[in-house]
Amino acid sequence: MNRVAVAGLAVVALLAGLAVGMFVAGATGPSNTVPANSGLVAGIGSTPPSTAPTPTASVEPSIAPTPSPTPTPAPTPTPAPTPVLVAAPLTGRLVSPAEAARYPIAVMIDDLSPARPQSGFSAASVVWQAPAEGGIPRYMLVFQENIPTDVGPVRSARYYYIAWAAELKAIYAHAGGSPQALATLRAQGNGKLVYNADEFRWGGSFHRISTRFSPHNLYTSGKSLRGIAKAIGVKDKALKWPWTFAPDLPLPLRPTGGRIEVAYRANAIRYDYDRKTNSYLRSVTTEKKQIDAATGQRVAPKNVVVMLMSFGPLNDGSHKHRLEAKVVGSGTAWIATNGTTIKGTWKKSSLTSPTRFFDGNGKPVVLTVGQTFVNVMEIGTKVVTVAGKAPLPHSFPLGLDPR
Repeated sequence: MNRVAVAGLAVVALLAGLAVGMFVAGATGPSNTVPANSGLVAGIGSTPPSTAPTPTASVEPSIAPTPSPTPTPAPTPTPAPTPVLVAAPLTGRLVSPAEAARYPIAVMIDDLSPARPQSGFSAASVVWQAPAEGGIPRYMLVFQENIPTDVGPVRSARYYYIAWAAELKAIYAHAGGSPQALATLRAQGNGKLVYNADEFRWGGSFHRISTRFSPHNLYTSGKSLRGIAKAIGVKDKALKWPWTFAPDLPLPLRPTGGRIEVAYRANAIRYDYDRKTNSYLRSVTTEKKQIDAATGQRVAPKNVVVMLMSFGPLNDGSHKHRLEAKVVGSGTAWIATNGTTIKGTWKKSSLTSPTRFFDGNGKPVVLTVGQTFVNVMEIGTKVVTVAGKAPLPHSFPLGLDPR
């Protein structure tokens, strides 16, 4: 058999095998079959059909979540420093160190009827009142932590007022004075006892008002008085003072009512205790309710002292019935504070030493924080004290019953 015949037989055999395979595939179901009319034979000159790809799950792109904005905390404010407060030496009030160190200034004030109402009481730390000419009284207002507005009417000096101002080596403001007082100021008014601030020398620091007649119209001010202090060259500094102070007694422990009455001849003075404010409402003859003309406020000190002292005629040749007083020594005193008045003593050991107050057992008196009025009276003066009504026991809060 030649090579062509053999090749032909091989093609026939291959076609027969393909036919059988297609039959078998048709009998068992289609599987990637080629349609009969395609004119193609699988595997010969054709591209086999592609198998459908396995579907792949769609993956969304990952988006990072936007972080929530973190609130920026507000800056913590720096707390303001707590102001430092100290006790003012003459009143015990809590004030700034600068106020507590202000140099004390004493001013002589008129007390005749045409001088009322006077100005400056509300700002004074201590007020002295004593007889002057013929028993008619005069005031000396002592300013320390407070700077007053108007002060006046300003009147003349007396030796015993200089002695009280000398306890503080104060700037002593006045308009003239008795021969005894002026001689003392010429000799010792350069800081040995006080600093002399006479209106005759410091006239620019005083002025006269038009609504009153002379000599009841001479006034000054806190600003002018501080100006005198600056001109003299005195420096503010811490002041040592022996008086001691305590806060107001709690309201439930305070009595109701009570009063004190004294008189400088025709000028009657009365203090009515006010339980609510824990102060003594002051009244004087002709004015009744005493008012500070500079502020319109009622004169109402926290403490009242009545001290008896020996007075006598000065005999300075003036025939003005001036007095002198025995300011150094001791004597009887009534001290009223927190609505209660006790009888004790006053003591002053030298011209420049402070006047101090003691109870019946000789212990130093504790005053209430605030202003003190000192009424100096001639020995033999009638002093009327009326006790207030004590609080009822059931009104005491727990732990405050004093019994």
